[in-house]
Amino acid sequence: MQVMRRETRSAERLEWDTRASEALEQARQMPPGPQRNEALKEASRLRCSADARGLVFAKRGRPPK
Repeated sequence: MQVMRRETRSAERLEWDTRASEALEQARQMPPGPQRNEALKEASRLRCSADARGLVFAKRGRPPK
């Protein structure tokens, strides 16, 4: 069950990562101005969403049983 969750999370993160990369590339190609600024902000939001769906690390301290 945990393996499926990890694979699903990984696939979901890759999807969000791809969206963020595409949005950033499109924003970079736009001419300077307010529309480009908004596009860059949206790309940043997508990148944060991708990072939020990233790997979940175990807490430090006692090793798992």
